[in-house]
Amino acid sequence: MQIKESVSSVERVNQFNLSQAIMVSQQYLLSLQYPDGYWWGELESNITLTAETVLLHKIWGTDTTRPLHKVETYLRRQQNEQGGWELFYGDGGELSTSVEAYMALRLLGVSQEDPALIRARDFILSKGGISQTRIFTKFHLALIGCYDWRGIPSIPPWIILLPNNFFFNIYEMSSWARESTVPLLIVFDKKPVFQINSDFTLNELYAEGIANVKYTLPSNGNWLDIFLKLDKVFKWSNKNNLVPFHKKSIQSSEKWILDHQQESGDWGGIMPPMVNSLIAFRVLDYDIADPCVQKGFEAIDRFSIEEEETYRVQACVSPVWDTGWALRALVESGLKPDHQALVKGGEWLLNQQVLDYGDWSIKNTQGKPGGWSFEFTNRFYPDLDDSGVIVMALHGVKLPDEKRKQAAINRCVEWMATMQCKPGGWAAFDVDNDKNWINEIPYGDLKAMIDPNTADITARVLEMLGSCGLEIDGDRVQKALAYLNKEQEVDGSWFGRWGVNYIYGTSGVLSALAAIAAETHKPQMEKAVNWLVGCQNNDGGWGETCWSYNDSSLKGVGGSTASQTAWALIGLLDTGKALGNFATDAIKRGINYLLTNQTAEGTWEETEFTGTGFPCHFYIRYHLYCHYFPLMALGRYHNLYSKM
Repeated sequence: MQIKESVSSVERVNQFNLSQAIMVSQQYLLSLQYPDGYWWGELESNITLTAETVLLHKIWGTDTTRPLHKVETYLRRQQNEQGGWELFYGDGGELSTSVEAYMALRLLGVSQEDPALIRARDFILSKGGISQTRIFTKFHLALIGCYDWRGIPSIPPWIILLPNNFFFNIYEMSSWARESTVPLLIVFDKKPVFQINSDFTLNELYAEGIANVKYTLPSNGNWLDIFLKLDKVFKWSNKNNLVPFHKKSIQSSEKWILDHQQESGDWGGIMPPMVNSLIAFRVLDYDIADPCVQKGFEAIDRFSIEEEETYRVQACVSPVWDTGWALRALVESGLKPDHQALVKGGEWLLNQQVLDYGDWSIKNTQGKPGGWSFEFTNRFYPDLDDSGVIVMALHGVKLPDEKRKQAAINRCVEWMATMQCKPGGWAAFDVDNDKNWINEIPYGDLKAMIDPNTADITARVLEMLGSCGLEIDGDRVQKALAYLNKEQEVDGSWFGRWGVNYIYGTSGVLSALAAIAAETHKPQMEKAVNWLVGCQNNDGGWGETCWSYNDSSLKGVGGSTASQTAWALIGLLDTGKALGNFATDAIKRGINYLLTNQTAEGTWEETEFTGTGFPCHFYIRYHLYCHYFPLMALGRYHNLYSKM
């Protein structure tokens, strides 16, 4: 199979402009480095976590201790022309997101007759109102008496007591679902209703009228309805005080929460379990002055961004991830490996290595700790994606203590090898966390209850091994390659679980195969290249909408973005280097797109969300994606073509 060019005429890249673009981009990125050595860009998502933070402070009565009045300004600015609030940029507005924004504005004292809320109400009602929202939105409303607990699925608290070798236990849930669910075992058991004020309601958001609401869970019309029958049993036992091992279950859940609170005050480094755990503490009548409560709120404060007029909350923070990519981009674009900034960043990363046994060790009894996590502190949940990126970043820099660096890399690789899943790939946080039926429970309507192996994480591990000259034992590499073969789509692309979407997944796998198996996987690579070239936009860039997760006909379709263009280029460049068969014209058109759209400051502007939290349900705009990925692509192009 030959690589097909998208157009016949071959463009030229001005080498002087390329060198200037790289230089100014490097300078811009270096200017963002923090004094301690790390890089850290904003992790932007939709408004729900900010809205839920308002709810949390109202529940605790701490709303006057934070500048929550600025949230009103933030939410007003985020409202779109249709009257709703978006899940991702340009989606036109999403129902549950809009209901939570409306709730927060009402909690902040905005009248339902305010013009912005009239527009929001019209939008919400046009989408079906509160009754059509996701379970977690209904749960948040139930906490303040704006939805009936009868319509919330039960989670029996005794699941905390199920043994780890039982077919279902909390460690069969993904790390993020687990740390969010355990505190809810307490909350869902007690079904609290916190009185914000006596006459607060959101009855105006029920399309059918509050008197006509049916607080029932939707039927699937198939065998999955067994979960609805079980839910009725659980509700009956709770109502009649017949929950088995009730006291022990609640105590065990409380202990799990306390044991999993990081020294930084958060849980798992992400907002949902932080909010849920603090709600659980409130249900358990913890005092606001309790050290665990105070640490929890301080952690949320550190996730918050206050500006002159606005206040918002990030879902997570990404310093380890951002630092790893920044180092790789700077090295690959020509900065000397022992440059002072790179040394400082590399040594900071070495100090972030996780040497604690976390939740991963429940199912992986062989591995010794050695990975990296995403955040400043997350000793329970190192992940494979960060670990692969950091190993490659450290491999590329030269540190004063190279022996220490190599020992850290070796320890990490040994841990990563033991995290391989039975199908042959790697997942984000756990091994063999792949029981699909768990996604079907009524509580799990985001379909994100498990953490199975994925092509993009598997590719990261293989790229790390190949590009750094590292080895793992046995036939692990061959099993991983077989897994990637199986996951390739008919059109040649690969699904992107953690980045939007097929452009991300396909680029990552191409880089991996180029690094470790180019000769044996040439047909697969050429097919993938042809797919990438085929979805290049007329302006030379690449883009893909988040809607591609909902509709596969939109694979590779979307307005050009800097980050997605860079991903496509990196995959094409790595393939060309490995096979000696370049999609020359497509690459040059992509490079010219980046050169043309670079700002005077040396970066690129990007409003689109190109990071993925939960496909179809939660997306992320990493504010540094539009910088270090384009810089890396320009650097790789310069390195390859300057030698040709």
